[in-house]
Amino acid sequence: MARRIFSNVSNGTEVKVSKFRQFARNEDGSFIVFVVITFLLIVATTGMGVDMMNFERDRANLQATLDRAVLAAADLDQKLPPKDVVKSYLEKSGTPGKLVGEPVVVTGLGLRKVTATADVLVNTNFMRLSGVKTLEARVTSTAEESIGAVEISLVLDMSGSMAWASAEAGKSKLEVLQVAAKRFVTEMISKQEGNDVSISIIPYATQVNAGEKILSKFTNVTNEHSYSHCVNFTADQFKSPNLKTSTALQRTAHFDTYKPGRSGTPSTPREPNTYPTCPVRAGSEITPLTNNVTTLHDEIDDLTAFGRTSIDIAMKWASAMVDPEFRPVVEKLASDTEKVVPSYFSNRPLDYDEDVLKIIVVMTDGENTGQFKLKSSLRSGNSDVWYNPDYRGYDQILKKTVDGEYSVRISNNPPLYYWSRQRAYAYHPYGDNEPGDAVRLTNPQLFAMTNLDYNAKSNFRWDDNYVNKYYTKAFSQVGAGEKNTRTADICREIKDEGVHVYAIAFEAPAVGVTTMWNCASSDSHFFSVNSDGNLTGSDPDAEPQTLEEVFVSIASSIKKLRLTQ
Repeated sequence: MARRIFSNVSNGTEVKVSKFRQFARNEDGSFIVFVVITFLLIVATTGMGVDMMNFERDRANLQATLDRAVLAAADLDQKLPPKDVVKSYLEKSGTPGKLVGEPVVVTGLGLRKVTATADVLVNTNFMRLSGVKTLEARVTSTAEESIGAVEISLVLDMSGSMAWASAEAGKSKLEVLQVAAKRFVTEMISKQEGNDVSISIIPYATQVNAGEKILSKFTNVTNEHSYSHCVNFTADQFKSPNLKTSTALQRTAHFDTYKPGRSGTPSTPREPNTYPTCPVRAGSEITPLTNNVTTLHDEIDDLTAFGRTSIDIAMKWASAMVDPEFRPVVEKLASDTEKVVPSYFSNRPLDYDEDVLKIIVVMTDGENTGQFKLKSSLRSGNSDVWYNPDYRGYDQILKKTVDGEYSVRISNNPPLYYWSRQRAYAYHPYGDNEPGDAVRLTNPQLFAMTNLDYNAKSNFRWDDNYVNKYYTKAFSQVGAGEKNTRTADICREIKDEGVHVYAIAFEAPAVGVTTMWNCASSDSHFFSVNSDGNLTGSDPDAEPQTLEEVFVSIASSIKKLRLTQ
């Protein structure tokens, strides 16, 4: 029985082994098929990936080429038809692909918008096995160049050194500036016939003449006189770009510190207040927001050179005139009978967060110098000087015959007066017992009539210490170091508001170059033209630029800031 059982078991095992071998043979065939199918799928997927990579390569190349083409076509400076520019760009690039239809060009006031579509057929290598022989890549690109809403403060140096000969043969520095600044105005406005661009001109020397029309709109200005319209800012007022109509402002005294023989001044003495600290000569007054090219050109042509250099005060006014807090002033200027500002600019300066580009372009040929301030006790009140216009006689200081006689009170008890022209003493002012009337002058009247140096040498010659007491100590200065700090403060504050500051050092000394470089928004916003120092915002290997070329470059940069894609 045991043998039978073993025999049965043995036969059963043989049957099972035979079936397993048959199953294994069947499964080997299925696995091979699976491997082959998987391999083919991997090859197909890889091939499709290669085709897609080729497709994306050609699409990206075509997109980049079309982007450059429409950018070039939208440039307001180029003179060719925009459609031709796009076509030519694609043809000459060698990039596979062609335009789909004609480029679409939209033009407006100070606007050019170009849209183009192109496609390229990419041949497939693997996908063609499934019947897809080509892939079409279609791209569209749009470029727009527009001036849009732009507010510009143009800050121009009219200090005495601007009268010096320029590196450009046969011209003064002021003449070179006038040509360049007018070109800038033309570039910014002539192609833009709407009301998008406003330009203000801020001329500066020792001070900035805001003008009666502007300063009268401020409600908290001291009123010692009305001969001129400058203000003395405090150090803290350079730490904010705004200038509210209620801001407390001290009017600059109307006085002339001219002294014969001092650097930058003629050598002959003179009596009248010819070159006051606050300039009143033609071309010295701020020109507020306008887009009238003729008006702006005329103001630039009127510039004359005299005085010291106050970049800080100029930048304070330039910043104020693009700051929204100045809007109430502009509104009043636009509503006045004279319409100093066009009515369509009455809502400017726009808010910083509006769609507006705010620009300051500042230039100097020098560096900050002392700012003169009259002694507080001489800013107002009565002087000790009387004047009689009916006298005619010889002036010992001027060495000529002149009209009018000054009488200076030396003492009250007894009353004693010094008659300046005649160099005589009397117990009454000239005119009490002589022809005409002796009228006591206020300090503002006296200094509006006479130069400080002449007043000391003539009216107070009787005092042995007349130069020290009546000239040297009659005024003080805000030093150049403090003014450099103030300039840095106001430049920083206005840049923090997003205003773009372009700064030009034009044949300037090293300190002036550094001041301009620090004030500029970036290295690319800084330009040095024939100046000392090696700071530069341009390619050091490039050919030197003229001042006119710099202004044209800045105009082009401003317009390109409005470029959108």
